[in-house]
Amino acid sequence: MSAQETTPSEKSRPALRILQVIPDLETGGAERTTLDVAAAIQNTGGRAVVASSGGRLAKELGTSGAILERLPVQSKNPLTIWQNIGRLQGVIEKHQINVVHARSRAPAWSAYYAAKRSQVPFIATYHGTYSAKSSVKRAYNAIMTKGVKTIANSHFIAEHIHQEYNLSTEQIVTIPRGADFSNLNPNKVDRADAGAMRRSWGLSEDARPIILLPGRLTRWKGQMALIEAAAEIVKMGRKDFVCVLAGDAQGRTDYEEELKTRIAQLGLEDHVHLVGHVDDMTTAYGLAHVVVSASTRPEAFGRIAVEAQAMQKPVVVTDHGGARETVLNGKTGWRVTPGDPLALAQAIDATLAMTPESRQKMGQTGRNHVLKAYSVNQMCAKTLAVYWDVLSHSAKG
Repeated sequence: MSAQETTPSEKSRPALRILQVIPDLETGGAERTTLDVAAAIQNTGGRAVVASSGGRLAKELGTSGAILERLPVQSKNPLTIWQNIGRLQGVIEKHQINVVHARSRAPAWSAYYAAKRSQVPFIATYHGTYSAKSSVKRAYNAIMTKGVKTIANSHFIAEHIHQEYNLSTEQIVTIPRGADFSNLNPNKVDRADAGAMRRSWGLSEDARPIILLPGRLTRWKGQMALIEAAAEIVKMGRKDFVCVLAGDAQGRTDYEEELKTRIAQLGLEDHVHLVGHVDDMTTAYGLAHVVVSASTRPEAFGRIAVEAQAMQKPVVVTDHGGARETVLNGKTGWRVTPGDPLALAQAIDATLAMTPESRQKMGQTGRNHVLKAYSVNQMCAKTLAVYWDVLSHSAKG
């Protein structure tokens, strides 16, 4: 289940006019991947169009020359989904799109039928496991498998698709998510920026080691598990640490309040800080002594673990999903039982107990590992290869 290595020669390749469809461009791995692929399309001399409701990454999308078509594709309202078929068909015709690429389920329904009406190939990227507790939900998720190709962003997801929908291995293409290592470089951390960020976190004169958990505030991302782990670390006798939870609540104010309440109940106000969204993740990673991904559900890929390793930081992740592919247990970090605060605490404590030289060695091993396997250039090249492969078969068909 790997990307096609053979593509048409450069002279015979058709110009790419690709429409990517994604709910919004706020933050997240799928959104970042959309921008990276759009830039790669533009670099080939093609045309990259993104249909989305917009968001904080919209401006960055425009810097590559890609086009944003603002549509309500984030909606799960059946009427809006139906109306989006016609809207997307208009976008396809306007930009002479030759491949439609969906990156989320609700807009995928609209994109699939718009592509079908326009007689344009449709593909989708399966960005998560997508819970299917009923036959109705399973049928809803199945839209991501209806294209001529389904891209899986890890081998874990590829196997999940194969088992769940019995898709042939020829239809599934595994393309691990890539990171932009030009910015994710420990040498790019500016001391003044780091000082300003520490002050914004309330740590201006604080020399304690920082345990960083990046990610939007949503229950399955495991912020509560880290809070419980912090309490266990204190019980172990370690007081010289601070956990930084970096991420937006994105409207989940009840969960945010629940986290604050639990911090207070455990007396951890001095040990756990909620700092909101962070734009400059290079600096944030640079400040961390260890980076945590405590997701209670399997991550389809696990961008945080890859980015942190690129920044030469030891990582502690939950032992399921894509993390089993991206983190070398005991070599670049630690994989622990999901939902087990004590196991999480023990791994964090062991990492903080390492000598600076040992942490540096582990971090360097991690950077070497991810640079070889998870670059954004590799991801984009493999994705463009899928587009050209689809177009070559479409021309023959």
